[in-house]
Amino acid sequence: MLAPPVLTPHIGTVLEALSVIGTFLFAASGALAAARLRQTIVTFAFFALVTGAGGGTVRDLLIGAPVFWVVDPVPAITCIVAAFIIWFTPRRWWRDSALDWLDAVGLAAFAVFGAAKAMAFGIHPFVAAMMGVVTACVGGIIRDLLAGEPSILLRPELYVTAAAIAAGLFVGLRWLGVDLPVAAVVAALVGFAVRAVAIWRGMGLPVYGRDAP
Repeated sequence: MLAPPVLTPHIGTVLEALSVIGTFLFAASGALAAARLRQTIVTFAFFALVTGAGGGTVRDLLIGAPVFWVVDPVPAITCIVAAFIIWFTPRRWWRDSALDWLDAVGLAAFAVFGAAKAMAFGIHPFVAAMMGVVTACVGGIIRDLLAGEPSILLRPELYVTAAAIAAGLFVGLRWLGVDLPVAAVVAALVGFAVRAVAIWRGMGLPVYGRDAP
């Protein structure tokens, strides 16, 4: 039986781009959450940082990697830039649904990047897919808790599911030998499509509620 392929520590230009995109968009969604609460620029920056870096921080701690924004200042700078962009733009530019759509793109990008980074550090592909979900979801969970919003984990809409599909599809495609850039782009697009349909049509998973026989 063939062993699943393991990525090299150099995870490629496409995945690095997904990391930057995910960081910026998640940070922007955090800043928008602060905007809804009419907070100060300091709160904007804090929300942006914990949303943009929260999931990746937990992932790196779990897989034994250096925490990405501690060893490289670019992600933290990206978060602060996103916060200032939101702060200096008129509120009318940002519809209430903007947070959901920014979050959807960041979710797909981070799910793929997180899974790829875990595989690059020798994590088993099944667990690597879970690390993709952690990367994609934890920042949003922290944002919602800080903003006093119901956590995404407590809502039936397709959110964690979309991240799991993106991360799982990437791992599966890599296991089948699909080139890394192709696997990353396809998985991210599918994950985003699932989340987009969920936002557009209000789709969600069935909830527990059946009476016992």
